[in-house]
Amino acid sequence: MRATVSQPRRTVAVVLLDVVGGVPAGLRRVLTDHGDGSRVLGWSVLSVVGLVVATALLVSVLHRAPDRLTPLARLPAPPLGVVGVPDRGEPRAGSASPPAPTPAGFPRPLTAPDRSPAAPELRRPSPAATPVAGSPSDPTTGVPAALRAEFTVESRALLGYRAAVTISNPGPKPAVGWTLVVTLPRESSEVDAVTGARVTRSGATWTFVPEAATARVVGAGSVRVTFRVSGSVANAAPTDCAVDGTVCAGLAD
Repeated sequence: MRATVSQPRRTVAVVLLDVVGGVPAGLRRVLTDHGDGSRVLGWSVLSVVGLVVATALLVSVLHRAPDRLTPLARLPAPPLGVVGVPDRGEPRAGSASPPAPTPAGFPRPLTAPDRSPAAPELRRPSPAATPVAGSPSDPTTGVPAALRAEFTVESRALLGYRAAVTISNPGPKPAVGWTLVVTLPRESSEVDAVTGARVTRSGATWTFVPEAATARVVGAGSVRVTFRVSGSVANAAPTDCAVDGTVCAGLAD
């Protein structure tokens, strides 16, 4: 079996050239077969006119679109499997380049998952709660505990003695201001040489109020008041002693 050789496609220009080239041969056949001179002359004129018109058309076609006259069969076929990707410019620094489009009919390539460790979330420590003034968590405010007092005789003399009263704060909160009342057995007794307080008298009752240095009694702290009692030989101990209404400890029964 013989192999069939494919002929290239004929363009318009080639067809026109074949037609123009076949006109003289046709004229010769007409002149040979017929003897009528007028008819032959008419066909000759028409043939010449057709030749001129065909030549003009051929020149016009070749001048306007020379590239279009190339046979399509002679153009190289594009390679198979090549997909043109439009140039979108170089990727900017810091930006990820988009993936190339996948041709139709082909599976999309698998990409490895990003296994880079995620950045740990930073958490700011919450500020410590500030105690509100007057709240139970604030040990420096609120109602202080009741003050306590203790009476002691530090030294004795012929006509009197020297005494001291220690005022203490058993609670955690400070106490500001206090009043100490001491009652002696007789109005003839005198109180002098007072330290840590100012004193006033009403009969046999002596009232002590703090000075600036002893007015504030801190939590679990104490202040001290000393004084001298004179004018009595015997039985000159106080009959009553109290600080803010609380009886002093250390009095003789």
